[in-house]
Amino acid sequence: MGHPHTRGAVRATLTGLASLSLVTGAVVASIPQAAAAPQPAAHSARPNPYSPAYQHPYRHGVLPTIQRNAKMKSWAANHPAAATATGPETLSYGGGVDGIGVQSGHSKVYLVFYGSQWGTQSTNASGDATFSGDPDGAAPVAQEMFKDIGTGNERWSADLTQWCDGPNVSAGATSCPSNANFIPYQSGGVLSGVWYDNSAASPSAATGHQLGAEAVKAAGHFGNTTAASNRDAYYVILSPHNTNPDNYQGQYCAWHDYNGDSTLSGGPVSSSYGDIAFSNQPYNMDSGSGCGVGFVNSPGTLDGWTMTLGHEWQEMMSDQNPAGGWTNQTGSSYNGQENSDECAWIAPGSTGGAANVTMGTGTFAEQASWSNDTNNCAISHAIVGGGSSGGGTLTNGTFETGSLSGWTTSGTASATTSAAHSGSYGATVGSTGPTNTSSVSQSFTAPSGTSKVSFWYNVTCPDTVSYDWATATLQDTTAGTTTTLLGKTCTQGAGWKQVSGTVTAGHNYTLTLTNKDDNYAGDATYTYYDDVTLS
Repeated sequence: MGHPHTRGAVRATLTGLASLSLVTGAVVASIPQAAAAPQPAAHSARPNPYSPAYQHPYRHGVLPTIQRNAKMKSWAANHPAAATATGPETLSYGGGVDGIGVQSGHSKVYLVFYGSQWGTQSTNASGDATFSGDPDGAAPVAQEMFKDIGTGNERWSADLTQWCDGPNVSAGATSCPSNANFIPYQSGGVLSGVWYDNSAASPSAATGHQLGAEAVKAAGHFGNTTAASNRDAYYVILSPHNTNPDNYQGQYCAWHDYNGDSTLSGGPVSSSYGDIAFSNQPYNMDSGSGCGVGFVNSPGTLDGWTMTLGHEWQEMMSDQNPAGGWTNQTGSSYNGQENSDECAWIAPGSTGGAANVTMGTGTFAEQASWSNDTNNCAISHAIVGGGSSGGGTLTNGTFETGSLSGWTTSGTASATTSAAHSGSYGATVGSTGPTNTSSVSQSFTAPSGTSKVSFWYNVTCPDTVSYDWATATLQDTTAGTTTTLLGKTCTQGAGWKQVSGTVTAGHNYTLTLTNKDDNYAGDATYTYYDDVTLS
């Protein structure tokens, strides 16, 4: 934990929960203290020898097993640090690494099923990849969870909207100025792609370098071959059943990092695609209760699975290139920890405890994360700097619900897999058969900290622009103006193009994405739209 680039890893063994009690919002061992026992001398940022990150500094945000977590808390209670003015759990800004602190755009999560041990791939009725080598059915649940983040008015992820980066944020800051680049509320889901890399077997115990190399390989696979395309990307490297990536068994449950970390086991990973954020996600059901099986529900086989996936994603969002984002620098027993580390393995029903979080189409066990603005572990939080409450962000802008929920439709339109620019779904407006004018539209309020609305389109127009076209408009209902973002366009085979327009925070808008076909047989025009975001 004493390294300047401490990573976020989920580590906790759940045995002996009856002996755990809550102390200052964290799970600690209940150890009787003799009233007259002398207190040890204070230490500043002394590393905790029970942490899985001890002498393994690349394990950022590492989530210890529950048993290991109890040992860490017991040791910390007997080795207090000097008191600080801001409080022992307060996070502060690290100044950025390579100019990156947080993911201040719409997160693009890519799930990488690493190694042929996952078995034969199939697709279920929800469009999720499934695998014969996945005895607990973990793969589709991971996909559904990331599809669901930012849907159904869930507020588990909203605590991220208090964190920020950018040139207006000073290193050491414990709150964000109004002109910072805030993390926006992640409306409409964050899953952007799934890849089964079965080109070889996953190593029995992959090193940090091997996991990072797989993430760089995945960036190439998904076509994210520039630093800009990876600025808001995150690659979850999911190792298969009966493997032991980075020797996690008995120590921890997951961690996150980026390719350039010089302390990675095996060394840093070179990338010509810019910095690559990734995580080590073991098949941690193999660790049983140590990694959260049954922590929230009964039998709760996948409780720890979704909790650790959520833990690492939240830490990556708030500390993308560790430790350039928001980490604990107070010199307390929390030193080096990230927002989710500070709330690891708090029992359900307790203040800040883990709980089931209901999203748009599913319910998932998640843990709380630390919030500076409320000074506690939050399982639910209002949308703050990165968005506004009350529907201020686009709903289902990535169409990953597999439907057009949140959109008003006219004519012929549907969510289809063929229309996906990223992830599994996009919007098909129009049809391969003759139609008339069709559109999808949505009204929204531009959140604080946003200045741009963007979308991708791919038009198939075998006619001429005199008869058929794609077009898009943005109506500012506050100012009473309308802007044409995409003029009448009729092309074929041009591929995906991105369009952006300016928005003013606090104004109300209606975005309309249109396909015009003249209903003439033989040259039907249709348009794919996807990845509609505010930033």
